[in-house]
Formats: sequence, C-alpha cells, structure tokens
Amino acid sequence: MKLPISNRLLCCASMLTTGCRVADVGTDHGYLAIYLLQSGIARSVVAADLREQPLDKARRNAQRYGVSGGVRFVLCDGLEKIPPDEVDTIVCAGMGGDCIMHILQAAQWLRDARYTLVLQPQSAGQALRKYLTENGFAIEKETIAKDGGFYYTVLRARFGKSTLLTPGQQYVSPQLLKSGSEHLPAYLARVESALRTTVEGLKTSEKAVPARVAYYTQALQEVEEMRHDYGT
Repeated sequence: MKLPISNRLLCCASMLTTGCRVADVGTDHGYLAIYLLQSGIARSVVAADLREQPLDKARRNAQRYGVSGGVRFVLCDGLEKIPPDEVDTIVCAGMGGDCIMHILQAAQWLRDARYTLVLQPQSAGQALRKYLTENGFAIEKETIAKDGGFYYTVLRARFGKSTLLTPGQQYVSPQLLKSGSEHLPAYLARVESALRTTVEGLKTSEKAVPARVAYYTQALQEVEEMRHDYGT
C-alpha cells in the first residue's frame, strides 16, 4: 500500500539525517512520521497535535502502515509535553510562520546546537527567517517544494552562528539562492510580484508608515537584483 505523502513533506524528510529522533509537531494525518519510520530515516518519532481528531487519524494510519510501535502520540500545544531528551530533530510543517515562531519561543531548550529544526511555513516565511536569525538560529539549508500550483519553502536551522538578514534576504535567504532548485526562478518571480503589489499599495495609502514603505521598497529592490543576477 503506497503512502499518499505530499512533495512538501518529502522535502522536509530530505532535510533529516538518518537515525534521528523526531518530534513531528502538528502531525495531522501522520504521513511524515510514517514515512520517516518506513524509510529508516528516523529511529523514533513523537507525533504531536493540538487536536484529538487528527491525532486519532494519525494513530490509525500508523497501525495501517505497520509503524505504530515506533511512534508516540501526544496531544499538546507545540512541544509543551515533549521532553527535551526524547528528540534531537524538530519538524514543524504545514502551519503558518507565526505559529512556528510561537512554538519555538515557548521551547527555550531549543537554543542548543544539539537540536535540528526543519521548518515548512505556509505563510509569513519572511517573518520566520527574521525571527530565527535575530534569536541566534542559523539557517543551514533551504529549498523549494512544489505541490500542485503552490510553492513551499523548507528550511533547516540550528542554534548558533546566526547572521542577520536584510529585508530582501528575509524573503529569499542566501541559502535558498544557493539551493539550485529548479523552482527558484518561478519562486523569485512570485515574490517580486507580491512585493511590488505591496509597495504600490503602501505608496498610495495616506496612512502608510514611512518605515514600512522603506522596508518593503528595499526588499523589492533586493529581490529584483536577485532575479537579475540569477538570470531570470
């Protein structure tokens, strides 16, 4: 029986190292946890979710695919009921960047280079990158997954040796530019288009805050330069 796992979750899995002990935060249907155990990437998985219904579904799926012995299911908000010594890799996928920031902020024990973070924000990716680098987390790697007509960024980060990002880099990190992803040209075009729309809207608004206009204008200029340098 083939596991119906999405490209974005497979992309998350590609960021992990073999033998890791994973916390799959917001596990939903449990497909990532199942895949990590079936493929031998993870030694163990703690599958956590805020709601009982998806957690029950994940339990049933784990039994169905024969990996229930390798998963511990936890009903909790973020990492609140997951002991720091039980995991070494944290995956937060399929949720907004603001939600991911809340989870990371509440788990101060993640400020330790022993832990690997694999993050896939559905929104507010620029805010998440800004938060990470301003709070001591270094983005080690970032790439793009495409599912249907949507592009998703997936990054790997670790505490220590962080480098602050410029406004444009908060939208397209240096690691993403170096990824060599076949989807990068299309992603850059979409980011530039969205930023241009934002800047034009702010410039015509009587209530626009000058600092916001300056921030988004700089971000747009940087992304335009990235596209030019990348040859798109």
